[in-house]
Amino acid sequence: MLHGALVSFSRGQRVAHPSREQLTDVVRALRDEGWLMCLDIAGVDYLAHDRSDLPAGIEPERFEVVVTLISHAERERLRLRVQVPESDPVVPSLFEVHPGTESMEREVFDLFGIGFDGHPDLTRILMPEDWHGHPLRKDYAVGAIPIQFKDAPSR
Repeated sequence: MLHGALVSFSRGQRVAHPSREQLTDVVRALRDEGWLMCLDIAGVDYLAHDRSDLPAGIEPERFEVVVTLISHAERERLRLRVQVPESDPVVPSLFEVHPGTESMEREVFDLFGIGFDGHPDLTRILMPEDWHGHPLRKDYAVGAIPIQFKDAPSR
């Protein structure tokens, strides 16, 4: 256990599995212990995917938010895998603990539709504001629609 979260190992790396409710407290406690850098926040859509990699006691959900922290003093990475239900795809924002996470959370929101409660500006970051849907969801229909990304030169 790590601050109340189950722990597993994957490819030699420690992985904690906090609940959505535990996430902010776990990240804050880890920051105070020297895990000073949030390297990445990523979304995963496990639609119709085998979830046998989760430890016993963790209920698999369709979505997952993966937070990667670094302790420079320990020269170690730590992943946090948070299960996010399709019926309520929201996790707490880590912006108050790690202010550099603002754009990472916006990217996950934009591409997967996972909200971050408490985020200061949860708007699209890559897709146009009027875009419908979230293109990295596994059930998103792939098509030949030309996309003009924000601030990209027009063709």
